[in-house]
Amino acid sequence: DIVTIGMLSLPCGWLCTTIGLPTMFGYIICGVLLGPSGLNSIKSIVQVETLGEFGVFFTLFLVGLEFSPERLRKVWKISLQGPCYMTVLMIAFGLLWGHLLQIRPTQSVFISTCLSLSSTPLVSRFLAGSVRGDKEGDIDYSSVLLGMLVMQDVQLGLFIAVMPTLIQAGVSTYSSIFKEILRILILIGQILFSLAAVFLLCLVIKTYLIGPYYRKLHAESKGNKEILILGITAFIFLMLTITELLDVSMELGCFLAGALISSQGHMVTEEIMSCIEPIRDFLAIIFFASIGLHVFPTFVIYELTVLLFLTLSVVIMKFVLAVLVLSLILPKTSQYIKWIVSAGLAQVSEFSFVLGSRARRAGIISREVYLLILSVTTLSLLLAPALWRAAIMKCVPRPERRSST
Repeated sequence: DIVTIGMLSLPCGWLCTTIGLPTMFGYIICGVLLGPSGLNSIKSIVQVETLGEFGVFFTLFLVGLEFSPERLRKVWKISLQGPCYMTVLMIAFGLLWGHLLQIRPTQSVFISTCLSLSSTPLVSRFLAGSVRGDKEGDIDYSSVLLGMLVMQDVQLGLFIAVMPTLIQAGVSTYSSIFKEILRILILIGQILFSLAAVFLLCLVIKTYLIGPYYRKLHAESKGNKEILILGITAFIFLMLTITELLDVSMELGCFLAGALISSQGHMVTEEIMSCIEPIRDFLAIIFFASIGLHVFPTFVIYELTVLLFLTLSVVIMKFVLAVLVLSLILPKTSQYIKWIVSAGLAQVSEFSFVLGSRARRAGIISREVYLLILSVTTLSLLLAPALWRAAIMKCVPRPERRSST
């Protein structure tokens, strides 16, 4: 399966490059052609998706590598407040529409939460290479956007933990619903405690461990890059294992691994990036191909008008909500970045595939709603590069524009 994806991704990527589209489109098309709706030649879909997730891990590590802890410290309040406000507003709108369309509240909450998440791997690719042009004294759009995306990944982990409670609430009486709400509050407390533990551990690693560890790796890898690559990969896996054990998202661990190593200076960052980028690029191809495995072209063609209307409605709603929230929480001197950050948050996360699959098996949503979520998510991901490029062209000063696009 991996060999087939690798071979077909090349012509698909070339074709998209020739007509001026991002190569990720080609990799998604490759997944569509090889998946259940195409030739049906991929037999181990779960294994392909699992390997593709390593592409997400390395992508977030490299993005974290370009963000020093000092830069992230400036935007932590915005990163915490922004996603929380957006999720609450999306759920409120979802419940309102659900009431008008006579949809069960649990189903409305689930769909709204799915649609409120944005794609960290995709936006990380947009941000790759664009963060060095920002001024040190300002709050830059890349730091705000990445901080909000990482916080959304934490919310995703929380929502996966809460999902069994949501299922239970759908069939419970009012007295037991009170118990379920209490259980959700306890879960939120546990997540906050875990986050505090993770950041305390990061402080200890940054202060006492990361410097000696990298110097030892650098000394051992003279003339032998294998040790350096293996040492960095082991550190990434250690951090994602720690965050997973603490019930926080693995993606946060990968990002923090990069941010911790970036504290060692620019030369270290450049050396590690040159080693890890080729691994990331190959695994990212598999990740985007795995997205294509979930696309059903026949369903999209038959319901194209409805799907385009729904997708545009979701993208516009997310963009407008993000602009409103950022207008409230951004400093007055940095208001211009709200348009770029909102464009980065306007698409729907590919993790809605995972959530939708679990919800369908649990009976929260029907097969038709599941296919709608998959199709809207995919179409929003395909619209994302065009929206991002338009925002960059309109809002980013000319010297920074070349690296951002």
